Order: sequence, then structure tokens, then C-alpha cells
Amino acid sequence: MEKTLDVICLGRVAVDFYGEQVGSRLEDMRTFAKYLGGSSGNVAHGTARQGLKSGMLARVGDEHMGRFVREELERVGVDTSNIITDKDRLTALVVLGIKDSETFPLIFYRDNCADQAIVPEDIDESYIASAKCLAITGTHLSNPNSREAVLTALRYARKHGVRTALDVDYRPVLWGLTSLGDGETRYIESAAVTQSLQDVLGLFDLIVGTEEEFHIAGGSEDSVSALRKVREFTQATLVCKRGPLGCSVFEHEIGDSLDDGITVHGVRVEVLNVLGAGDAFMSGLLRGYINDELGRKAVAMPMLAGHWLCLVMVAHLQCPRKKSWTIISRMKVKSLDLIRTPCLTTFIESRPEKGNGLNCVS
Repeated sequence: MEKTLDVICLGRVAVDFYGEQVGSRLEDMRTFAKYLGGSSGNVAHGTARQGLKSGMLARVGDEHMGRFVREELERVGVDTSNIITDKDRLTALVVLGIKDSETFPLIFYRDNCADQAIVPEDIDESYIASAKCLAITGTHLSNPNSREAVLTALRYARKHGVRTALDVDYRPVLWGLTSLGDGETRYIESAAVTQSLQDVLGLFDLIVGTEEEFHIAGGSEDSVSALRKVREFTQATLVCKRGPLGCSVFEHEIGDSLDDGITVHGVRVEVLNVLGAGDAFMSGLLRGYINDELGRKAVAMPMLAGHWLCLVMVAHLQCPRKKSWTIISRMKVKSLDLIRTPCLTTFIESRPEKGNGLNCVS
């Protein structure tokens, strides 16, 4: 079957409400700005901005927020033909704030939300077969209905030679491990979650996560041990995000150190907001992966996007466009020191995005 899409994203899609009083507690926020959110929604948007033909497979509510999600994706060219309007549930919402460089409070409003209600019957085999890659986010493995939908999509992908990618996207609150209001906690040990992930690792060709996300997938808080455990279940390419230490890629065996993988070291930046940086990274990584590029430069490019996202306010609006990737692909990238140099102004031209007051990567 002809591959008319580069990537289909299946997972969380929501509306984010960002508090505009940066430096304040959520309790003290007076005004909020509305943006597209959800990890899969951000990745669909980000890959489309980079010139990929991306599609979104999800449910949204039959209301204003659902229409907003659909229209935001369509605005950058995402195929929304398989976004289903759920007349019985509301679109998921997230309330977020930026208190300081290390504190980013957020609350997920996802009780019986539309995107989590996706079921196997929503998955069109011909739609999955039309893509080069199916990108899943791990949150949908936490709920029985959405999990079965994910497994159905993965079976179709395997049947039709579609590559499969997993962003572990571990949010303990969405697995029921924290209080409902604690969306900020990123890691809690859980044997049940580890088993749930390990049961499906063999279905993926590419697995992406932070060190903590590989800890939960591997069942160990030692990163090398965790990666080795993951390798027992899958021959996928493993991409470990290491924050300011950079990123390491393992295509085969796991060595004695994370640096034994294909490693690009990061640089420290003045952080405004880390939320969404991983989605920018995933968007850039998928661009390289779909084009059969996972070398040092292909990793450095999405890392640069992730670093840039830490400097700005809102995730999906800041993911680099195709023109920027074309420019940097011609550069000799050995490290991310590029972000500290005048070359950055060649790579990224900031200008106001039409319709909002925030600067956006061109």
C-alpha cells in the first residue's frame, strides 16, 4: 500500500491552559492562555512543522475545546481525518504554571476524557497501513480501553510493515500512583507499571525515554541495568535522554556506561519552561528516524530543539520549522555548543507568530 503519511501519532491530545503570571503559584494565577497540548498532539504538530506528513489518531469532545484541538492541528497541515468526535466525553484539559526554573506545577483534568476513551473499533487498519511510522505515547497503556486500541494499532502496523515508536511518557499521576493534583511528579517506582510496559516493549522498533523512564521500563534505578533489562525484551533502537548531559542512542548491545552509546553531550541553558521539551525532541528524532538517520547529527538536531524549548514558553508553537532543520543539517555538529554561538541566529529566526504575542521558531 502506498505510504501517504510519514507518521501517525496515537496518544494524549488536550488543551493546555498556561498561567501568564510567570513566577507565581497556580493559586495566585489571574489569567491563563490557551494552547494545544498533550504529548502526542504536540508531536503531531511538531512533525508537521518540520515538513513531515503527520496524522493524529484520537478522540476529542463535541465542544469548543475539541474543535480548537482539531483546528490547531489542521492549521499546520496535520491530517485529522481519524480524529473522532466523542459526544459523551469532554476534551482533556491541563492547567500549568511556571513558578521558577525547577518548579512547573500542572494539574491534569482527564477524568473520563475523550482521548482516553479510544477503543480498538476506532482503529482503521487501512489508515495505519498508509503511514511509514506509528508513534505511541505510553500514557495510553495505563487504561484498559486505550491499551487495547494501542495494541490493535500495533498489530496492524506489524502486519503492514509500518515502523513503530514509543515515547515512554511516564506520568505517575496518570497511572494512579499519586494524588490527582500531583501532575508534577515524574517518577515513582511501580512493579505493575514496569510489567505493563515490558509486556509490549517487543512491539516497538524505536523506544525513547528519559533515564527515569527507562528506570520504570527496566525495573531498576541504575540506568545501565535498566537499559540492559529493556534490551532483553526488544531489539529496538533505544534513545536515552539525559537532560544537561545530552542523549545516548543504543542500536545494539548496552555497554558499561551510557556514554558507550552514540552520545551527544548537551549544554546548560537558562531554563524558562521544560514542559514540552521532550515533545520537541521526539518530533525532531522522528524526522531523522523516518529518513533513516540516527547518527550523531540526527540526534544533535532534536536535542537542539529540546534545548531551545527550555528557553521559551509554549511547547507546540516553538518546534522548529522545516527551513531551520535544512539549515542545521548543512552544519558540522559535534556538540550543542552551537546554541551558545552566533550560529544560533542563523539556525533560528525568532519573530512573532501571527495571532499570538509569543516568539516562535521559524
